Amino acid sequence: MSIHRRNPIGMLAVLLLAAGLCHATQRTPVTDLKPLLLRAIAQGSAQGMLVGEAASFMQQKFASRAPIDIDVVSLHPLPQAGCHRLEVTTRQRDVVENGQRSDKTFSYRLSFCRNGRFPERR
Repeated sequence: MSIHRRNPIGMLAVLLLAAGLCHATQRTPVTDLKPLLLRAIAQGSAQGMLVGEAASFMQQKFASRAPIDIDVVSLHPLPQAGCHRLEVTTRQRDVVENGQRSDKTFSYRLSFCRNGRFPERR
């Protein structure tokens, strides 16, 4: 008899753990946002995890040692060639704000170009 027939809850736990590990390994460590912006323009989306000095600063500021995950999605191309409107979402667990701990998400939108610059204003 296979393991999933004897213990379906145990099998489910193993699958969820494996899915979580796969998710964690797909995030690219980055010290700044630019590589993720460029990847989202090229591929439609990008997932990263902030590391280095910027991550240390944010972890100290919000009293959380949890990783800072960053997701970038291309919303649509802009009229200027190679430029896209992007949405950036950052997440961190166990953040202290106003004396209380909670998980935080912050999203914003920006325009960025494949050449690594912001689009020209017209």
